[in-house]
Amino acid sequence: MTEKVVLYYFNGRGKMESIRWLLAAAGVQFDEVLLTTREQYEKLLNDGVLMYQQVPLVQIDGLNLVQTKAILNYIAEKYSLYGKDLKERVMIEMYSEGLADCMEMIMMLPFKKPQEKEAHLNTIQGKATSRYFPVYEKALSGSQYLVGDKLSRADVHLMEATLMLEELFPTILSTFPNLKAFQERMRGLPTISKFLQPGSQRKPQPDDIYVKTVFEVLKIQIP
Repeated sequence: MTEKVVLYYFNGRGKMESIRWLLAAAGVQFDEVLLTTREQYEKLLNDGVLMYQQVPLVQIDGLNLVQTKAILNYIAEKYSLYGKDLKERVMIEMYSEGLADCMEMIMMLPFKKPQEKEAHLNTIQGKATSRYFPVYEKALSGSQYLVGDKLSRADVHLMEATLMLEELFPTILSTFPNLKAFQERMRGLPTISKFLQPGSQRKPQPDDIYVKTVFEVLKIQIP
């Protein structure tokens, strides 16, 4: 019997959420060890499982995987979400890296000072609509998927990113019909539909408790 995948991270989205999404899209069940204390983190350090003394950590196939991109690539390759050849893979990488940059801006929002948040929101919205969305809108013109003729990690990341942006800006997709249609198609996939249901391991928007826990566990001084 194959051991279940185990994720080590905080009880929030952060860098682990895209990993959760990709595993869920692949139909892979996983357990989570949610870090709430400094002692839990120090145990991981002492056990030598954090190569760079950082989370996320994913235990899969007897490996202790760190570094978000490496983890996502491993999962994508293992579960056939990585294209059929080198040319498809490089396109998947380019689309995925753009989405990672976009989501990184959202990820940092709860850690901004109150007086900085409005400007940061404006930056997120501006870059999403002028830099990122036009690329994916064009790619989906006449195509069901971003790359090739089957689901890839890039599609899963796009679904995650557009939903995150709609949480912040409910009408942000109003001028991007291909992205809206893409969302509806993705919602129809059984594994995605299940992950979007209440009670799944998808995490809510980060709150003050999440931010406080991250600072305490990592011993970061609260600004």
